[in-house]
Amino acid sequence: FTEAEVYQRSFNPQAYLKEFYCLTDSQGQPNTFLTDNLRSLSKIFSLDWLRGETLIDVGCGPTIYQLLSACEHFQEIIALDYTDQNRRELEKWLRNEAGAFDWRPVVQYVCELEGDREKWAEKEEKLRKKVKQVLKCDVTKANPTEPVSLPSADCLLSTLCLEAACKDLATFRSALRNISALVKPGGHLVLLTVLRETYYAFNKQVFSCLHLEREAVEEAVEGAGFEVKFSEAQPCLPGDVRVDCEAVLSLVARR
Repeated sequence: FTEAEVYQRSFNPQAYLKEFYCLTDSQGQPNTFLTDNLRSLSKIFSLDWLRGETLIDVGCGPTIYQLLSACEHFQEIIALDYTDQNRRELEKWLRNEAGAFDWRPVVQYVCELEGDREKWAEKEEKLRKKVKQVLKCDVTKANPTEPVSLPSADCLLSTLCLEAACKDLATFRSALRNISALVKPGGHLVLLTVLRETYYAFNKQVFSCLHLEREAVEEAVEGAGFEVKFSEAQPCLPGDVRVDCEAVLSLVARR
């Protein structure tokens, strides 16, 4: 199991972004893992009851792709991540600093899904304005943002985080209970989780991943006090040596 300190010490956000968040890989092949996830999120955030004032993104990493559809329906976004360099990398993009990762092709892709590719600059500006705070979090703590106490949000989003942060199913279940306190009763949880993955690798490093079955994830979500409203597993293309996931589960639940 890859401990939190290893992420803090040796996770390289720039290398991670370059490896997994370009629309085409180094061989010129389309990044279907990313585009499938963008399509899932676009579909989820087009549900007309998924709306509100605040959204908290748990385990955002150095990425913004997961917020591109969400930012149309929430007024204020708080992004949380354990690793200092991930939060710095995210802030670099939010401040439009030189050397930040170029998300433009991904933003254009999402705008195209929403009907107008040319609105990418407008969407980038909207997202930059709406992310109000970027804070440290630890999902294994009863209050993940300790010592900060956040007011509970209308929506909780977590993409590809818990399965990397939790060493076993008991920790996964407990992490879901911990983060559930961040969302209001009647609020929603949006979860993207890889299924049956044991590792992901880049930059000559291997990071562990908790092998999860769909039923176990749904049960853990229900055990944290949510009712599953939507759940869909999208198979992953086999043959990628960097990951061994079989599918991505996208799920929406109501607290």
